[in-house]
Amino acid sequence: MNLRAKKSLGQNFLKNNKILEKMVEAGKVANEIVLEVGPGKGALTKYLLAEAKKVVAVEKDHRMIGFLEEKFASEIEEKKLILIEGDILDFNFEKDFGLKKEKYILMANLPYYITGKFLNKVFTEEVAPKKIILLLQKEIVERITGEERRNGKIYQNPKESILSLSVKLYAKKVKYLITVGRKNFSPAPNVDSAVILISGISDEFFKKNKIKEKDFFAFLKLVFNNKRKKM
Repeated sequence: MNLRAKKSLGQNFLKNNKILEKMVEAGKVANEIVLEVGPGKGALTKYLLAEAKKVVAVEKDHRMIGFLEEKFASEIEEKKLILIEGDILDFNFEKDFGLKKEKYILMANLPYYITGKFLNKVFTEEVAPKKIILLLQKEIVERITGEERRNGKIYQNPKESILSLSVKLYAKKVKYLITVGRKNFSPAPNVDSAVILISGISDEFFKKNKIKEKDFFAFLKLVFNNKRKKM
């Protein structure tokens, strides 16, 4: 079976167990329900299963499904692991996964190209997670948190994007957890990554100000597009 990373899916498998352990520790998943997006070969899944009450893992790559079914056969039989094949963007978290608002934790190692669409979906779902732990491109994490990290030092990062603004509007707390160098992945990406914690998710800002989310982000898109044209 060919389980090499697919470039078309933006796959880069994390191979450093210490970082995986830190992600699980940060998530505080003991006795919790976890939605894991893109389990790949199950490196993070293994650590989640050791502590979580149940893991719902959604994998788009068909090649990985058989591998995961064999690797976690006993956990699947015990229904501690629910393995679902498909694109996370196509599912309804409540109807398809049986999840309830703030009753689960979301964890993922996301391909860089899907970050915006993925977070937009999570924020607009009826059943938002109590917290999100994501492994993302370092530059994206720096923009969301407003912290740029170089040579062990923290600098203020005033750069904004539609993504960073949307996270701040939906989440009460964002925290830069750890930097993950590119050498910790197979294959190694061209940039470094970082782990971010996002919590306190709600649409309170939009409801309080009686603003339609679609209209607001359409306006933001126009603002950023005009800004680029003037530069």
